Amino acid sequence: MTATLPTTPDADERIAELRGRIDDCDAEIIALVQRRLAVSREIGELRRAAGGTRLSLAREQQVLARFQAALGPDGAALGMMLLRQGRGRL
Repeated sequence: MTATLPTTPDADERIAELRGRIDDCDAEIIALVQRRLAVSREIGELRRAAGGTRLSLAREQQVLARFQAALGPDGAALGMMLLRQGRGRL
């Protein structure tokens, strides 16, 4: 059984406030991901309509490098998840 530390009403209020801020961040992230997916899908459609390939590996490497530089190894994983969402699995 895990013991819980007692909290004060002030701490409880602050935690609730911070959780609300996290919820706000999550809502923004979800909206941004949805917007990114729509843009990515449009790019894919334009590339196919022009007779091009479905994806650009060089561009994907740029995206992954940017995410990894900003967020470390987990950032690269996040970037890959976003790329996969936009283009589907290879």
